[in-house]
Amino acid sequence: MKGMIKIICLLLLFSSLSASAQSYLEFVENKGQWKNDIKYQGMMVNGAFALQPSGYRIMLSKAEDMKAVSAFFHGHKEQNETTAHSLTNQTEAPTIHSHSYEVKFLGANENATIIPEKPIETYNNYFIGNDKSKWASNCKIFQAITYKNIYPNIDVRYYTNNNHLKYDIIVNPGGDPNKIAMYFDGVDGLKTKNGDLIIKTSVGEIKELAPYSYQLTKTTKKEVACSYYIKGNIVRFKTEGDIDKSAILVIDPTLIFSTFTGSTVDNWGYTATYDDAGNFYAGGIAFGAGFPVSNGAFQTTFQGGSSNPPYDIAIMKFNSAGTNRIYATYLGGNGDEQPHSLIVDNGGNLIIAGRTNSSNYPVTQPTYGSGGKWDIILTKLNAAGTALIASRKFGGIDDDGVNIRPKYPATTPNAESIRRNYGDDARSEVIIDNSGNIYLASCTQSIDFIKTAGAAQTIPGNTGTGRYQDGVVIKTSPDLANVLFSTLIGGTGDDAAFVLAINPMNNNIYVAGGTTSTDMPGNFTGSIFPTYQGGIADGFMQVLSNDGASFVQSTYLGTNGTDIVYGVQFDKFGYPYVMGTTTGRWPIINAAYNQPGSKHFIAKLKKDLSTWEYSTIFGGTSSEPKISPFAFLVDRCENVYVSGWGGGINQIYVSAQTTTGLPTTPGAIKPTTDGSDMYFFVMERNAASQLYGSFFGQNLGQVGEHVDGGTSRFDKNGVIYQAVCANCEGGAIFPTTPGVWSETNGTGVNGCNLAAIKIAFNLAGVGSGLQSSLDGIPRDTSGCVPLEVLFRDTIAEGKTYIWRFGDGSPDVTTTVPNTSHIYTTVGVYKVMLVSIDSAKCNISDTSHTTMRVRNDDAPLAFDAIKQQPCNALNYNFVNNSIAPAGKPFKSNSFRWD
Repeated sequence: MKGMIKIICLLLLFSSLSASAQSYLEFVENKGQWKNDIKYQGMMVNGAFALQPSGYRIMLSKAEDMKAVSAFFHGHKEQNETTAHSLTNQTEAPTIHSHSYEVKFLGANENATIIPEKPIETYNNYFIGNDKSKWASNCKIFQAITYKNIYPNIDVRYYTNNNHLKYDIIVNPGGDPNKIAMYFDGVDGLKTKNGDLIIKTSVGEIKELAPYSYQLTKTTKKEVACSYYIKGNIVRFKTEGDIDKSAILVIDPTLIFSTFTGSTVDNWGYTATYDDAGNFYAGGIAFGAGFPVSNGAFQTTFQGGSSNPPYDIAIMKFNSAGTNRIYATYLGGNGDEQPHSLIVDNGGNLIIAGRTNSSNYPVTQPTYGSGGKWDIILTKLNAAGTALIASRKFGGIDDDGVNIRPKYPATTPNAESIRRNYGDDARSEVIIDNSGNIYLASCTQSIDFIKTAGAAQTIPGNTGTGRYQDGVVIKTSPDLANVLFSTLIGGTGDDAAFVLAINPMNNNIYVAGGTTSTDMPGNFTGSIFPTYQGGIADGFMQVLSNDGASFVQSTYLGTNGTDIVYGVQFDKFGYPYVMGTTTGRWPIINAAYNQPGSKHFIAKLKKDLSTWEYSTIFGGTSSEPKISPFAFLVDRCENVYVSGWGGGINQIYVSAQTTTGLPTTPGAIKPTTDGSDMYFFVMERNAASQLYGSFFGQNLGQVGEHVDGGTSRFDKNGVIYQAVCANCEGGAIFPTTPGVWSETNGTGVNGCNLAAIKIAFNLAGVGSGLQSSLDGIPRDTSGCVPLEVLFRDTIAEGKTYIWRFGDGSPDVTTTVPNTSHIYTTVGVYKVMLVSIDSAKCNISDTSHTTMRVRNDDAPLAFDAIKQQPCNALNYNFVNNSIAPAGKPFKSNSFRWD
């Protein structure tokens, strides 16, 4: 087949763009309101960009100047802004420093056909001054623009992704990529750094990420090394190796942001998650006053603790671009607290799982159990971070939520039993189902930990002498008031449930972790490994019925070494996947991609756990695992993602551990390592190839990047939300992006800061995220007939969108990610959205929501009783009206005229 080469470039121009100012960037057509050489233009908070016949122009203003102008005209500083002096008394407007430059494709066709794509249904009007020639109305707005044949058989497509401008250079069959030459006119300098193109201007540096390229045909995908080549002010692309001139070359991943919390006290990184809007939730611990809490947050003061030094949970919510803090709060009592796992429910409320030893930890429900030393906590904060919706402790007489023993104070810092890494003491995971019920995987050392009647395992695995530890799985109602089940998982050895997931086909709960028990209870008949495989520990998978009453299926997962499962996920067909580490010879089965001698495994299992669909290992030859994994995903295309960290502080647990030798790919954000870094890995479906590999972190420094415990998450679009403990004691520059909430470690050289890292790997295919809005209120799904609803695709990656409203009206097809519909009949309607892009690996994705169209009615009845005296017109009315079920009358439901 004939294919093409595709080069994707990303400009980090808009990292300081406030998400509240603009949700995505737009291309507006020029109908005379601008200079004639501008074809389309887009505005930013700190500048503008313009598409010209043979390239583009960038105009940027200094961010600090823009803030100063805003403060001058508003008479106050911006919220959360710290400046050297107050601007409120200035009498002259501050000066704005700006810089403009152009990028021209040398020798390009200035009459290229321009194709606007993905129009938006709104438009802009421009009435500039009193010169009517500069007036223009009904100017159309688009989300992408393609220049066809800017060179022979070479196209350029401009579009936006996560508030960044991207452009694809598409070399069709017959095109010559060597013809592509970009002249940067008006810049102060060009250089490459770690593969990225750094553009120097008078108002700061701009970064174009290193090109990540691969070739595509209908059946194959092959990576091609590609880099920038600079000569003077001209930039070209240099490719290495053989290029199939009938295939496609793509260059991609997007570092959306990297920011510190800016805490002025030690703030260590544990866990992270996301919401539907792409907001970032970071959880860690803070060691005193100095964590930058927001006004009105649930807990604005440090509560102290029992250790030396004491610590509380510290939560910060960033906007989707990382430029602003939405809220930040402490969470704690008179003891110490840690967050282990976070997730956001459909209402935007944050659920926090972790542990506490505080006697007065804030709760809304009584402790489930007797309580003791460390107790498990589940806490739900409202979307604004200002109040508790629900909170509860779970525990018995001993430690709960602690795997083997706490890591600090570090009495004997080494690996022990199923506690193999620094941070393994603090592993657990919380998830929710479609009804908002809460599920938790953790562990207990309390022999009296409460189990519900009829649970799958109610008898502790070890009732004799010595240490007792079992895994535990808990399911509660959304308000934590009702424990729907609580069950143990474990035998006579040490057991811990680290991760869990719900099978999308039958709602069974798949729980995984580590065990030293040779007699773990369950249903092992017909499984891959029905018996313990030897060594220090095995991984395991237990399938629980959704009511927690039975073990549906069970298997060990191991070798004769030390094996632990740190991730479990499902694909859209209901196949389970596991990810973890080993010190043995993990089996390689049905896997074209494998690295013999590696100690990190990924496996896809049969639905009944009877055998492998495939099993493989990655990471490079070593005697011990190179990373401690903390996030895992199987995307809609069945690609597999892993996040982890290694080296540095973990060498006190795994002496030989280093991130050196982990495989990277062309276009890596950080292609080399100092031996102690974060690491991100993506593998193609069915273990066909490695799609991506990169390090992330500073070079050298006092302490390398690490995670102190807990889970981070990928969203379904393949975007990582990673919390890291970073830049401890300074000594090096940690890579943050311009314009974020805090570009520097707030402690200086005195401590650590939690760093929030968000990266889109752009490999998950087209997605669909149907959301309704009523009267401007997002996610509102109920209203009165006639009901007009605005629907939108929150992901907006499709080329075509099919909308089915569920009321019998015809399907609507659009090329924009939004539409509206009016319901004229009372009822409950299931709405469907199909987002389509035939060039993506999955072609289409479907999402649903349910609309309730109402006209609530109540049978009205009144008795009028005449009052004395008889010659007066006084009556007493008795209301016999019947309210609808579940909707009682209110004090203002009736009005008398």
